[in-house]
This record gives sequence, structure tokens and C-alpha cells, in this order.
Amino acid sequence: MGCNGIRMASPSASGEKKTTILVARKGRLRQRYDGEYRLVAGCVPYRVDADGQTQLLMVSTPNRDDLVFPKGGWEDDEDVHEAACREALEEAGVRGAINRSALGMWVFRSKSSPVSSDSPRGACKGYIFALEVAEELEQWPEQDTHGRQWVSPADAYRLCRYDWMREALSALLDRLTEEPEPPKSPAADGLGEHAGVCMMVKATTAAADRAVALC
Repeated sequence: MGCNGIRMASPSASGEKKTTILVARKGRLRQRYDGEYRLVAGCVPYRVDADGQTQLLMVSTPNRDDLVFPKGGWEDDEDVHEAACREALEEAGVRGAINRSALGMWVFRSKSSPVSSDSPRGACKGYIFALEVAEELEQWPEQDTHGRQWVSPADAYRLCRYDWMREALSALLDRLTEEPEPPKSPAADGLGEHAGVCMMVKATTAAADRAVALC
């Protein structure tokens, strides 16, 4: 993650404008791990337009021509949903409503780690969520390195760099076409900070091995 800040003017109690600075986190001092796996959180940002068509938001990355979904390290002072929302804000400049039930969990292996390796060293476990976008900021912390682009589901699928991205996208589209579920009772949501993690569907080992990504 970068460390560029942005300034946003907002009214104070007296009516005067004050400046709020959003700064992307950097470094891994607070990074969470599961054994040797680095824990990562991200999301597939989407919106449904007035015609009922779904659009996906993807971001560019430095020195590459393709697009990805925002994701990054899950830190020890936030839950997994907060981490995913923070990455969407930092990389794509969007806020919205996150679905606390994950689209899935995938293992990302760094380019320096052999795909066939069974060792978790250098690998990440990534929890990916659906985020319905409600607000787009004109400026955001990592806009110098991450541009954003709204695309159709067909274009998003074509642009996906890795299998895990296509699988997460398919899970989101399947979810959006399902019948709405009845509201949960308060007791059903009382799982604490790992509520979303408890409901995650783990990818198969074969799918995880195909998901080669730079963490």
C-alpha cells in the first residue's frame, strides 16, 4: 500500500470547513498471520444501475495493463470486514455496504514461490467479500498508483488476472440472482469479529494452487 494522503473539506459544528486527511496504511507491523500464511482481505465492489444492470469496479496496479479487485493485508486492530472496506477505500476510493458473508477464501502464492509447493511460506490466505458501492470519492489515498474503472460482468470476467478473481466474481453474480434470504435473528449475527470468517467457503486445493498472485 502507498502512503499518499488526501484532504477532504467538511463543515465543523460552527459551520466552518475543516480538513480531514485520509492516509493509506503502510508496512506490516500490525499484519495478521495464520501460522506462516499472511492474512489478506478484499472485496468485489459493485453497483446495480437504474436499468437493473450490475457493474463491477476494478482497479489498475503499477506496471501492469490488467485490472484487479482491491485487497490487502488484514491488520490486528480491525476485523476482516473493516480490513476489506479499508482496502476498497484506499485503492478504489469507494465506501459502501459490505455483505458479511464472504464470497470465499483463496490462497495466493507469491510469484517467487513455486505453484506446486505445499509450504505456506510466502503465501497469503485471502477473504473476499461483496461490497455494494454507495459513495465514490473524487480523491483517494492510492489514486496515484491505483486507477479505477467500472466494467460489465462480461468485461470483468475477461479482465480477471487469476482464477480466484473469476471464482469470486461468479460467486457474487450467483448471489445477486438468488432469492433474498429472510432477515437473520440477532443471535445469528453474534459471532464477533470472525463472523464472516465462520461463514467462508474454502476453495479447493486445486483452485488455491491455481491462484498465483503477488501478495
